Amino acid sequence: MIKIIRHLKPFIASIFVVICLLFVQAMCDLALPDYMSHIVNVGIQQGGVENAVPKVIRKSEFDKIKLFMNEDDRKKVEDSYILLDKKSLSKSEFENYLKDYPELDKEQLYKLNTKDNNLISELNAIFGKPLLITQAIEKGGISALSSGMQGSKVPTKLPKNTDPFVIISKMPQEQINAMKEQSNEKLKNMPESMITQSAVTFIHSEYKAIGINTDKLQSNYILMAGGKMLLLALVSMVATVVVGLLAARVAAGLGRNLRKKVFRKVTSFSNSEFDKFSTASLITRSTNDIQQIQTLMVMLLRIVFYAPILAIGGVIKVLNTDVSMGWIIAVAVMAVLTLVIVLFSIAIPKFKKVQKLVDKINLITRESLIGMLVIRAFNNQKYEENKFEKANQDLTNNNLFISRLMTFMMPMMMFIMNGVSLLIIWVGAHQIDAGNMQVGNMMAFMQYAMQIIMAFLMISMVSIMLPRASVSAQRIGEVLDTDVIINDPKELKKFPSDKKGYIEFKNVSFRYPGAEEDVLSNISFTAKPGETTAFIGSTGSGKSTLINLIPRFYDVTEGDILIDGIDIRNVSQKELREKIGYVPQKGILFSGTIESNIKYGKREASGDEIAKAAEIAQAMEFISSKPESFKTEISQGGTNVSGGQKQRLSIARALAKKPEIFIFDDSFSALDFKTDAALRKALKSEISESTILIVAQRISTIINADKIIVLDEGSIVGTGTHKELMENCEVYKQIALSQLSKEELSS
Repeated sequence: MIKIIRHLKPFIASIFVVICLLFVQAMCDLALPDYMSHIVNVGIQQGGVENAVPKVIRKSEFDKIKLFMNEDDRKKVEDSYILLDKKSLSKSEFENYLKDYPELDKEQLYKLNTKDNNLISELNAIFGKPLLITQAIEKGGISALSSGMQGSKVPTKLPKNTDPFVIISKMPQEQINAMKEQSNEKLKNMPESMITQSAVTFIHSEYKAIGINTDKLQSNYILMAGGKMLLLALVSMVATVVVGLLAARVAAGLGRNLRKKVFRKVTSFSNSEFDKFSTASLITRSTNDIQQIQTLMVMLLRIVFYAPILAIGGVIKVLNTDVSMGWIIAVAVMAVLTLVIVLFSIAIPKFKKVQKLVDKINLITRESLIGMLVIRAFNNQKYEENKFEKANQDLTNNNLFISRLMTFMMPMMMFIMNGVSLLIIWVGAHQIDAGNMQVGNMMAFMQYAMQIIMAFLMISMVSIMLPRASVSAQRIGEVLDTDVIINDPKELKKFPSDKKGYIEFKNVSFRYPGAEEDVLSNISFTAKPGETTAFIGSTGSGKSTLINLIPRFYDVTEGDILIDGIDIRNVSQKELREKIGYVPQKGILFSGTIESNIKYGKREASGDEIAKAAEIAQAMEFISSKPESFKTEISQGGTNVSGGQKQRLSIARALAKKPEIFIFDDSFSALDFKTDAALRKALKSEISESTILIVAQRISTIINADKIIVLDEGSIVGTGTHKELMENCEVYKQIALSQLSKEELSS
């Protein structure tokens, strides 16, 4: 899989943008539970009042609260507020403030004069307990604090309508400090959040007394927090859409590039490399395997980068929310990891088998379709069906096993998630009851826990695809990393312009890669322009192998092949093959038209040149009979024309190229004797200046060749004309007598 990563280099910029957007998306998603917690804690429970620091307060209440602060805290508080009254404000300022604070017309107010969050946090800690003490005295009198104080001289019963704070303000500082200590002792086990929440009740009442619309204050806070949540959700949605688009583009681009590189690599393969891979396997690697990587890449970019950010961010948020419940996350993560490890240890071996089974299906399907006529001729349809059924059933069983295993995964994940939710509610309820936690914090904790578990779930879902994709990546890497045996030299030579098609074999030997014996041994001959050189021999004598060495489909093991005096290994393969018109033993046509197939070797060929080539190849007869003539469509593989027609069109394709060297690899075998004779006669008159090499099984095809080379078990056993070989070469004579009578040979 690592080898595939290097092919992502063209998409670095897009991947960087994706990671940035995923970070934005994760931050938005992680911020949402916080806002939800604030809506519950502040918006609903605290009526929109965020903390124990009043934004505005009556002077009378302000003075009461300051009674229970020490000197330093009192100074810090006084420095953070400004006094609002008719004397200190201009008329316009007074009128503006009066709209918001109607009580200002009756009493002086103090207004918070800072927006520094750090300072407000300090003030929150300062105000909390004094506010609760003030609230307790207002509700229960001095007795609410003085009860239980040893040796207290504080009166617990006051005359009716007596303000207890007037009494307290006249007390010695020692007595006030004693009251504060008594209060702090009662509040010492109360969490800061609960102190703030209780103090907020006092502030809420104070705002009402000042004339502030507290209902509007609450609704404004909820709407503001809700609006921020909607904005974050919108940003997250946009980021998600853009990430999906970019991920799809990167994955599609990677798939396109890999297919291009695989195809380009395969087209550079010599026959030696093709022998390593079956056709079905190469097709699977170019399609299904690359599709697996493309799908995985989308998931990697959309999930694998996103999930760790979400998980790490969620853990940080959880620890900040409530450390005492952090162990629940650890339990959940361990449960998820245990489930994933157990399932994957069972599933991965099955994943590795999938691509091999797909290869087998493709191989059987390809063989069956290509050999359908043979299958029917031998009545072996049932045998082929059974063979396909077994391969199909193996693949089905393998996929069913994986699917069943993975379907077990999701219910277990949901069980873990629901179990964690119940555990959080159970523990959280006790924490709330003990006053250590607020409802909104518990809800936020639950959402963060779900986000963390979902992050692990997403990673595990990608991990399901990873084994199969890694096998696919390995298979693609095998193709791309295959060393091509036949390469162009670093220092290229050019063919001389004064020679055209002169071929010379010098002591050439060849053996297939991995073979123990030579297929060809010590082959030496020359083929000159204007001459026809033919090769004949028994099956397996090495005829086709010999001529396949000329276009460098294979390279010689020993010796040299020279064209126009230059070793073919010292020129570019393109230049070499430009000189050759090759007609294979099996006529191969491509989907398109008759015209496009004939022009395949020379795209710029004119209509007259195409017609001339078809005429020489004896193909005009059947082309003219077609309603669309040269525009007639050829189906894939040329299945809508006969074997003889395929061969004639293949010959016409080579003729239209007008090369210096023609190679016919038993290319007349599907032609009747009349067409064969007419074709050879036309070739002799029309391409008399070219070098012609013919491999044939029929003596009648090569009987008039200028030179006939007889091969037997990879060695030359005879060279000469037909007449000379009949007299001097026993192998040739046996082949000739096996095909024609003595009278036919003599005539």
